Amino acid sequence: MRRKVIAGNWKMNNNLPESENLISKLISGLSTGKNNCDVIICPPFTSLSLAASLIKGSQIKLGAQNMYYEESGAFTGEVSASMLKSAGCEYVILGHSERRTIFGEKDEQINKKIKKALSSGLKPIFCVGETLEEREIGVTNDIIKRQVNEGLSGLSEKDLDTIIIAYEPVWAIGTGKTATPAQAQEVHSFIRSLISGLFSPASAEKMIIQYGGSVKPDNAKELLSQKDIDGALVGGACLKAESFIGIIEAA
Repeated sequence: MRRKVIAGNWKMNNNLPESENLISKLISGLSTGKNNCDVIICPPFTSLSLAASLIKGSQIKLGAQNMYYEESGAFTGEVSASMLKSAGCEYVILGHSERRTIFGEKDEQINKKIKKALSSGLKPIFCVGETLEEREIGVTNDIIKRQVNEGLSGLSEKDLDTIIIAYEPVWAIGTGKTATPAQAQEVHSFIRSLISGLFSPASAEKMIIQYGGSVKPDNAKELLSQKDIDGALVGGACLKAESFIGIIEAA
């Protein structure tokens, strides 16, 4: 049975004191309860080193929100995989819809980032998802197929062992709208079938596929009970310890 993985994407939120406050509340809250899932937090770059020191010895693991595919050089404003590793990161979010839509990242770039993360010992959380317009005109599966095929191009079956896929319908991120459990399950099942065809049924069965898009404590249990939904990539609800812990407990 696949283990549930709950990751919190803080996005551009929380300075150092705010990060310390949230992490201390998470550690305190999680230490009193029982949970059988993996927990990852993805603070902004400025809080990574602090977060690494604070979560040491706890069950919480550390991820970053993005990285560049070159090792070093004249790339102002970018951060390399080795920098993330030295800051204590184990995971990195790649291909998030905000990177795709706001910053214009293409599938080819995301594929390069995934390969670089893997070769550097980081575990990618690889995001895919369709916009509202794409869903309304009925091309959801076409979009997901392209993103999965191109994002995972050139990878081996062994590479999949450390990759998490996160399905995030763009129309449900930060909007308060959520895909119904049936809608989410349908796409998750489709993603698993794509992995089976590209690699093998065994790798598809092992693949962790998270759902992301307005996940909250009150809808988490129903979403996470679906056959092919193995966790959540949480946005706004991860910025308050109580709601993030509520989602973890639902898992």
